[in-house]
Amino acid sequence: MDAVTNPLSRPGRSNPLSPRIPRGDVVATYETYEEAQQAVDLLAREDFPVAQLSIVGSELKSVENVTGKLSYGRAAAAGAVSGAWLGLFLGLLLIIFQPAASSLPFLGAAVLIGAGFGMLFRIVSYTLTRRRRDYTSTMQVIASRYDVVADTEVANRARNIVSPGQGWGQAAFTSPPAAAHPSDPPPAAAEPTPAPGQPAPEQPTA
Repeated sequence: MDAVTNPLSRPGRSNPLSPRIPRGDVVATYETYEEAQQAVDLLAREDFPVAQLSIVGSELKSVENVTGKLSYGRAAAAGAVSGAWLGLFLGLLLIIFQPAASSLPFLGAAVLIGAGFGMLFRIVSYTLTRRRRDYTSTMQVIASRYDVVADTEVANRARNIVSPGQGWGQAAFTSPPAAAHPSDPPPAAAEPTPAPGQPAPEQPTA
């Protein structure tokens, strides 16, 4: 009886149960994930086997973006919103399991109770951490570059599609050179090169 093969277990592909860096050849390198995603979308439109591709981010960095200053009012509002959502969710669950209960009044009470508890919890948390963290922020982990990696047997085909006529590993989405402006001076003509054995032409004197 033949053994059942897993398509993710072949060389170069990562298994979700045991993730590792995929092996293969770098097709192109981009500065942002969106550019790498556009390259994969382009390959998908060209009927390329995208299952043999990977996007690998290198040189990961943690970036914290400060969104504003934190105050008691902001903390109370944020706690009320999060608590109201939690109360709404729990109220809907109780209504589903107890259909005999009146839905609207019970649901409104659950939202108000959740908002009150959320507001109280957030104010207490802000009071304890006020001296150490008096601002709000969002945390992101980004990479300095993103490599589109393909299996070795299909890497050349991917390069021809992503960056036709360009060198190896160059990005595909490059802007064309700017057209010359009418006010720009004309380019200087190249001086003729004398043939071997002939003297150089004399330069005119002022």
